Amino acid sequence: MRVLVVAEFYPRAADPVLGIWAHRQAIAARDAGADIRVAVLYRPIPPRADMTWRAARRMLTQPPHAVLDGLDVDYVPFVSPPRGRSYGSWGAWATPSLALYLRTAARRHRPQLVHAHNAVPAGDAVRRAGAPRYVVSVHGGDVFHTAPRHDAGARAVREALRGARLVIANSTGIARRSEQLGAGSATVVRLGTDIPEPVARDPRTLVSVAHLIARKRHADVLRAMWLLRDHLPDLRYVVIGDGPERGPLEALTRELDLGRRVEFTGQLEPAAALERARRAGLFVLPSTDEAFGVAYVEAMAGGLPAIGCRGEPGPEDIAAAGEGLRLVAPGDVEALAAEIEALVGEPRYLADLGERARETVAHSYSWEACGRATVVAYEEALR
Repeated sequence: MRVLVVAEFYPRAADPVLGIWAHRQAIAARDAGADIRVAVLYRPIPPRADMTWRAARRMLTQPPHAVLDGLDVDYVPFVSPPRGRSYGSWGAWATPSLALYLRTAARRHRPQLVHAHNAVPAGDAVRRAGAPRYVVSVHGGDVFHTAPRHDAGARAVREALRGARLVIANSTGIARRSEQLGAGSATVVRLGTDIPEPVARDPRTLVSVAHLIARKRHADVLRAMWLLRDHLPDLRYVVIGDGPERGPLEALTRELDLGRRVEFTGQLEPAAALERARRAGLFVLPSTDEAFGVAYVEAMAGGLPAIGCRGEPGPEDIAAAGEGLRLVAPGDVEALAAEIEALVGEPRYLADLGERARETVAHSYSWEACGRATVVAYEEALR
């Protein structure tokens, strides 16, 4: 079958990490037998936070076509107002460019099905451009942010989900929310990760890999470390990632007198981030609004037990799939500290739990399984 993947978040010259999960799923679907081509809805305007000539030049020099891991990827530019409150309408802004692309370049591929990643802007643009058969992957942003916060976004999400042959959700909770927003039929396809060779780990080191934004709740980990300062004085914390919360988190680190025990690495290339993270002993990310949480799965694949939050769709699904992910109440720093102490304080148990975490991922979150499930979803949509 011939499938055109349409996505806003996808690797590009200026940001080879962006949407890497969508790229890996496309590769997995291709390896499972689908003929895949990708169209990236590309806004060649830097975000307001990085409005510099260097950033603008980097965005404007994106090649219109690339071959990434053997996949043909076309970059379809569109313009729109700044993200802010206008994001819910970006699908309408992207429609003219996508419609032209579907009438011209995409015709050579002759897609039988279009797979849009996220209802806004991709799914909305695909619907408006007149694609007769499409599916929408919902990764969480649509249901957690776009629909609740933007009137135009709520309408766009509902219309895109209602018009889809099938909605592909990344967890059971997100499938339920999609149906509440108008999806006629939803199925769960778990994203995957690679299973690396085991490496030596430091059981007294915590690690997080995530964008530094408020909902990831890195500050809770810092406060938990402060609570454990006497019980676990040699506990360290490596924070991998960057974002708007870095300054406040560094200030909190100084305020809690944790400076010598906390390291902020900044953003690392994906392979380097994984290699660094997997040398720690415990992955800790008590984030909220977590639709899936590929970072937990990547950590567990490397033999790290992980801590997430109870009641979040992704972590709940991962915890239900097997052992290796422990859940605490969101925002409960004392419970988080107690869980960290219980695991780090028992090195043998920590190591054993890490092996079981690895088994959970190998059984339920391989890219091969993701590719097969994605192709099954395509076949269901085409029926």
